[in-house]
Amino acid sequence: MFGRLMPLEGRFFELFTRHAGEIVEGARALVAMLSASGDLAEHARAIETIEKRGDKIVRETLTLLHKTFITPLDRNEIHLLITQMDNILDLSEDVAHAMYLYDIREATPEARQLADLCLASAEKVKQAVSLLSDNDHAATIMTLCTEIDRLEAEADHVMRAAMAKLFRQETDALRVIKLKELYDMLEGVTDRCEDVANVLEGIVLERA
Repeated sequence: MFGRLMPLEGRFFELFTRHAGEIVEGARALVAMLSASGDLAEHARAIETIEKRGDKIVRETLTLLHKTFITPLDRNEIHLLITQMDNILDLSEDVAHAMYLYDIREATPEARQLADLCLASAEKVKQAVSLLSDNDHAATIMTLCTEIDRLEAEADHVMRAAMAKLFRQETDALRVIKLKELYDMLEGVTDRCEDVANVLEGIVLERA
């Protein structure tokens, strides 16, 4: 009787989807930052604003988790999913601040390619998360997670090729350091997307 009086689901799936939307916006902003020659500080501030919106959604989710007696997913899964999703935004913000601090005004084609892969991964994360509330979409979610894994592998390949080119052709040691860090961080965004995909796969398998 007591359990029936408590909130059953709250707004967890809505919050997940909202946060995934911010992840996509952050990735789009990164692509714009790497593609444009505008004010780096302005781009970094824009991505920081997106990240702060994501933080607010995380706080809403965790507050709701503490207030909800019966949750639609395992409590640890809810906590893990929203925090892993937030890791994507955190690293996206780190990329933006690194570009500003290192004053990287002309991104390489490889950096832009990695940013495109970050965006593609983020979009797949959003698609998968938006389907999570319905068990009937389990197969589609698993397919999207496989696609996220493929994009991460592609990003890893691009990064290795970019590093090889950098060390063989770039003569400015300082630029080598800056671009190496940038490549690492951009590829790391796709890693964080893969982490989310792993959580989603676990949730789907748990509910099967």
